[in-house]
Formats: sequence, structure tokens, C-alpha cells
Amino acid sequence: MKPKKKAVHPRMQRDEVTAVYADKHGNICTAEGLRAFGRVGTQNVPLCPDDLIPLPESADLMFMPGHTAVGQRANGEEEQLAGTAVAAILPQGYTRTHLPAFHRSDGAAPLPLYGYTAVVSYRGELHVTAVYTDENEKWDPANYNGKELKKLVRRTMKELPNNRIVAQVGNCSLNYHCLTAQNLFYRRWECGVPTSLVCNANCLGCISLQSSECCPSPQERITFSPTAEEIAEVGIYHLSIAPDGIISFGQGCEGEPSLAADRIAEGIRKIRAVTARGQINMNSNAGFPEGMKKIVDAGLDSLRVSIISARDESYDAYYRASYPLASVKESLRYALDHGVYVSLNLLHFPGFTDRVEELAAWQEFFRAFPVQMIQMRNLNIDPTLFLRTMPKETTAPVGTRVFMDELHAEFPQLVIGSFSHYVTV
Repeated sequence: MKPKKKAVHPRMQRDEVTAVYADKHGNICTAEGLRAFGRVGTQNVPLCPDDLIPLPESADLMFMPGHTAVGQRANGEEEQLAGTAVAAILPQGYTRTHLPAFHRSDGAAPLPLYGYTAVVSYRGELHVTAVYTDENEKWDPANYNGKELKKLVRRTMKELPNNRIVAQVGNCSLNYHCLTAQNLFYRRWECGVPTSLVCNANCLGCISLQSSECCPSPQERITFSPTAEEIAEVGIYHLSIAPDGIISFGQGCEGEPSLAADRIAEGIRKIRAVTARGQINMNSNAGFPEGMKKIVDAGLDSLRVSIISARDESYDAYYRASYPLASVKESLRYALDHGVYVSLNLLHFPGFTDRVEELAAWQEFFRAFPVQMIQMRNLNIDPTLFLRTMPKETTAPVGTRVFMDELHAEFPQLVIGSFSHYVTV
């Protein structure tokens, strides 16, 4: 059960940043007299007004089962509250700076795969710990899941009746509410084109194929290998009619697209033989340079690489892959040298990403690989599971805001945002 977003009950409106909790009825209650904590890494830290923004309208609130809410007494001591910790799940475009503060119960089950963000009461309203990193109306949730969606899915399935990709993204649209899937049927913007059954990584908290160490994945992985003809048919269909049209390989419902390089490369060539419109993008771990080079050579326009760290030990701990970070760098170098627009999907976790050693590694990375953009992505994972898996910190974190400020100061040409942008290629 989700908490009730509007059910905050302060005795009075105050300027204090006050802790909140969820009672057994789903109400969000203020813990009067207790200052709110946020969590950075494994530490609960007191929050101040400068850490906060109003709760975004399209955010969701969720319980954290097995995690008790905590606050800070006037004497500075931590106090467990008589209720469950509450988290905000932010819409795209917002980067969290603090996790919810909590005390985890012994034996608590792993939390579902969400990007948990601290929620507090401030001046009688709910606030969250986040910064607004990108503005893109195309990804406003109000543009999706309309009443007409089922009809639009049926229309496209009639127009492309034998294409298994259409059936796959139709299911993703209606049952998993995937936005890039829906764009195929809305005939606009970025459209996902899943292609690969397999992956060369075993990411902690994979959203499409989950091991028993964590909660079930939120969606099913594709079960077939689309042909180059199926890829081309969808690509031509979408790019020929969609405003700011993009087709993207590498979706949540598939593995690593570069492992399907031969089929994707042939599909791209078939698309470009018919239309020069739109943008061809791939979301990838970039760990298979041989496949990446084939796709780049076929005419890839843009590449978004999901990455959690520029340090070998951190990268290996999360991806548990069959390739090293050096292979990712080889792919990036090839793409940059061949004129591909490159962005990084930086998987962000407060208290990890902003460690001093992580920041230093990123600064060295960007000096060597001048990618055009970072997309800050709130990592969807159980905080305890994540930190138990990753290398232990050697230095205190600098804070999310400082992390982004330091990168922007040294690399002013680097766009720090949250979305894939349509680029002129």
C-alpha cells in the first residue's frame, strides 16, 4: 500500500525540517520535535532547508517495509519513530541528493527496485531532497498512458501485423507502462526497439533478469531475436513519421544490444537506404567493442552508455561482467573518434557516486574521454544490498551538488541532465 500523499498532519507550520513517518493506516505523520535526517551512504545526516525542494506533483510516495523511520532529538541523538520510513520516487529530471533515513530491521526482505529519496515536512508541506537537473516536457508523465493507448497499439499492430518487435513493445506499453515503448504508438519522439536476448553483464539489481539475491525484476526480457528486416521495418515506420524521431536499441526488456551487432548493423543499413530522417541511438554497457564498432560503422548517430563508476574495482563489483572497464573505454574511444554523440547514463547513488575517490576517477575519465553529456540516473536498488556489494569507502562523500558542480567547473562543455536529447546529426 502506498502512503497518502496529502495526509501530512503537522500541529503547526514551522520552519524546522521535521521527520515524517507512515502509520499503519497509510497516513504520513510528522514527528513533532524531531529534526529530519537524510541518508548518505550508510550514515543518517541532519537536513536543512537548502537540501529541499517541494515534492514534485508527479512523484510517488512509498513505504519501505522493514525499515523504521528515524529523526534527531534536540540533543543530537537519533530516535526511532513509531512508524515506517517513507520514500519519494521521483520523476525523470530530478536527481536525489539523500536517501530516506531509516533503521533496518534484522531479517528485512530486500526492497523493490526503486530510487528511494528522502521525504520530510517543511513549513507544513512535503519536501524531498533533490535537485532539478533537466527539463524536457516530452517525458512528462502526463503525456503517457492515455485512454487512447490501447487503440493506438491495435492500429500499429494492424499496420505491421507480422512484426514481433511491435508485439513486444505493445505489451511493454500496456502492462509495464514503458514510455519509450509507448512512443512507437503515439508516433513521436524516442521509440524503443529491443533486439537482444542475452547480456554480457550480471548487474546488481538488473531490471530485466533478476537473480535470487534480490527482488523480482519489474519486467520480462524479450524471448526472441528480431531479424534485421523486423528492425528495419519498425525503424522506417517510426523515423519516417515521428517528429524528433529516435529509435533506441538497448531497452529495459532486453540484454546488451551490441551482442546482436550483425542484425542491428544490417537493420540500420536497411533503414538508411530508405530514409535519412531521425536519429538512431543505442543504450549499451559498451563492453563488447567488436560489436560496437560494427554498429557505429553502420551509421549509429548517438550512444548512451550506462555506467556506475570510472574505477575498476567499483565497476567490476556492480556489473560482474565478462569484460573489463577497459573494453568500455575502447568502445567510447571508437564512437567519439567516428563522430557519434556520446552520453553517459550515470547510475547515481548518494554517498557512493560522490565519494572523493569516485569524483577523482571521473575527472580523470572525462579528461581522456570528452563525452558530450551525463544523464544523472537515480539508481533503483535496495540501499543496504547495494552498499554491502560495493567497495567500502575510503573517504567521506562530498555531496551530490558538489559532485556535479566540480564536474561542471572543470568540464563546462559537459551537459549534465537527465534525458536523451534529440541532436542534429
